[in-house]
Amino acid sequence: MDRSKLTPFWGPPTSYLNFCEEDYVITRYVAEFINTLSSFVFIVYGIYGLLKLRHKPTQIGSRWIPYCGLIGVGVCSAGYHMTLKYHTQMSDELSMHLLTTPLLYRILAFQTSPKRSRVVGITLSFLFTVVMVVHMVMDEFLLHAVTFGMAVYLIATRTLKIIPGQVPDLSTRKDIQNVAFFGCASFIFGYLVWLIDDWACRVLISTRQSLGLPLAFLLELHGWWHVFTAIGGYIAVAIVDMITSGEIYHDPIENLAWPLPMVASVLGAGTAVPKKN
Repeated sequence: MDRSKLTPFWGPPTSYLNFCEEDYVITRYVAEFINTLSSFVFIVYGIYGLLKLRHKPTQIGSRWIPYCGLIGVGVCSAGYHMTLKYHTQMSDELSMHLLTTPLLYRILAFQTSPKRSRVVGITLSFLFTVVMVVHMVMDEFLLHAVTFGMAVYLIATRTLKIIPGQVPDLSTRKDIQNVAFFGCASFIFGYLVWLIDDWACRVLISTRQSLGLPLAFLLELHGWWHVFTAIGGYIAVAIVDMITSGEIYHDPIENLAWPLPMVASVLGAGTAVPKKN
């Protein structure tokens, strides 16, 4: 079959971003096949988190929202890369803030007075509304990128600061910190491959064409951005939920999704905390 003659089911792209993956190569129904497929990693982690919550003692709505946010990011990202339409791009970028904003609220309002919690909630709601309205009306991508990056930074730094005070057991604390640092590293690595995907696009396309399928899929770097940010996002949601719910128990990492138990085991092997007699 001559893939160059595939007729796009969704019509010509209307989004102002189009990533390095060649459009409509695999099927006429999916514009960017690997970018769409890799978006489902968010959905898998979100569903896993929701299933684990069913067995927790407290199941208040605020614990479910971030995991639903992960699922929302996956659905919106898949829809965007499948269609390359402007409205699906906006939904994708909106979903990223719908994930980070509740996490910011939980971590910034943690152990504060009801009055301060209300102020934090009102402030974050106002900022979220302003950012998204300006972004959608003015097509201001830089504002979206900067505010999302700032939200991720605040969540990471605040969480790492709170962990020591909420996890008294040294061994458990070290495991949680190792997983948290791995989450930060996943975000950073994902961002680096996102940049390489943009900067070296011509080289990547040429190399993929030389390799052919299925090996060419390994060089779809925007897809790897999805995978690593999904891991980082799941870690952020799980750890924020863990420390703000007060459900810190022995070996909490073993209930987290793959590959986190393995990561904690490998990283902890060289930094084991001696147990007191």
